[in-house]
Amino acid sequence: MNPFILVDADACPVKDEIYKVAWRHEVPVKVVSNSPFRVPAHPLIERVIVDGGFDAADDWIAERADSAAIVITADILLADRALKKGAIVLAHNGKPFTANSIGSAIATRAIMADLRAGMDGPGGGPAPFAKADRSRFLQALDEAVVRLKRG
Repeated sequence: MNPFILVDADACPVKDEIYKVAWRHEVPVKVVSNSPFRVPAHPLIERVIVDGGFDAADDWIAERADSAAIVITADILLADRALKKGAIVLAHNGKPFTANSIGSAIATRAIMADLRAGMDGPGGGPAPFAKADRSRFLQALDEAVVRLKRG
């Protein structure tokens, strides 16, 4: 199987790590966003800019996800769509979204949205991105690529 990586790139803190793994394993990467930003000039890396429509990047990624894809996203609903297409899905901190975990992740997302809607001021937000998250992500992505290459 020839794996490839699809990156939900807006606000993705691990793009450099993705490129390192892609170069090491010679795996193509599509970096998808609503706005342009720099990507390395390399034949394996392709920048895809979608129109500014709501969820346009998510739709583009979900349409192309399949069992050879590794999708990198923090978006739980995109993760669910990609899992249903057979993709491996990783969060930016290296934690995988799985068929077993996605239901509770969606439920938690809904609860948090309700809590935020009832707050008067800004909420706490997610924990800061740590060096351990970056390391965990690198290891998880490398393992996912190796697993897909082995079939």
